[in-house]
Amino acid sequence: MTEAAATSPTGAAGAVVTGPAAAVAAGGAAVDPNTPRTACPVCASATEPLATLPGKVVRRQFELRHCPTCRLSFVANPCTDYARVYDEAYYRGRGADPMVDYVFEMEYPERTVRQYEWRGIVAAVRSMAQLGPQTRWLDYGCGNGGLVRYLRDHAGIAAAGYDVGWITSRARESGLPILSDSEVQAAAGTFDVVTAIEVLEHIADPLDTLRRIRALLKPGGLFFYTTGNAEPFRGRLTEWGYVRPDIHISFFEPATLERALRATGFRPEFRGFTPGFTDIIRFKALKNLGVRKRAAWQIPLPWGAAARLLDRRLRISAHPVGWAE
Repeated sequence: MTEAAATSPTGAAGAVVTGPAAAVAAGGAAVDPNTPRTACPVCASATEPLATLPGKVVRRQFELRHCPTCRLSFVANPCTDYARVYDEAYYRGRGADPMVDYVFEMEYPERTVRQYEWRGIVAAVRSMAQLGPQTRWLDYGCGNGGLVRYLRDHAGIAAAGYDVGWITSRARESGLPILSDSEVQAAAGTFDVVTAIEVLEHIADPLDTLRRIRALLKPGGLFFYTTGNAEPFRGRLTEWGYVRPDIHISFFEPATLERALRATGFRPEFRGFTPGFTDIIRFKALKNLGVRKRAAWQIPLPWGAAARLLDRRLRISAHPVGWAE
């Protein structure tokens, strides 16, 4: 079933916003796709045109721009018809990103290769922060709630999620604690850990969203996230398969996120290849090979060495984490 059209990107009452677009709904100024932005959304500097690319779902040209000051690259005229790109087809891997199948992951959480990513996220966060039953962890932009379920079932953490839309409604119906807008606002300043896994690339206004995430954390709390690293593709961004302009609209280098985190009340820290990144990268490799299910043949492969080699090339672990000041 396809969602009704979103009426607003700002999360106003009555708006229906789906999937990762929920993060936009929760924290982004409206963007007029007919008037491409030229100022950088992170540092407000003048930007340069990079290229135009066709959409896969939205049949028009998207304009890519680059900021030479902070090195953000972004879609200047993003699609704001969220229900058009975040419909049921998207969640089943038949939309703008054929590498995902969120419905399968929700229905078969113990069989999906996403288990590796969830396990890696827990290991990475545990290497930086003490975790236990008392830990308050929010997964921001939680989608189908998979990480929330994993944390509760496998890590002994009473985690909660935040997102809105069709897939999130199904997750809430399964019993997962997916918070509403009002519940998230009421919980400001109470979380020890906030994660945003593959969310920031969907955001038109990164600073606004980072401020909202900072407000959710206790002083000294940890913000851990994943998003693609544009630095290895500097000067050839259109060759990067991560650039899917219907849905991915912000492309960060580590220096860009360091600047954005400092501007929004975080202390950035570069931790590099922490424990957990072997599993995080294992998942990404299998996903990009079109593998959905865990299988015995995956176990003996030399994932430690392979993950290091892939990370050296793609610098997945190079982004800073953020500590709430």
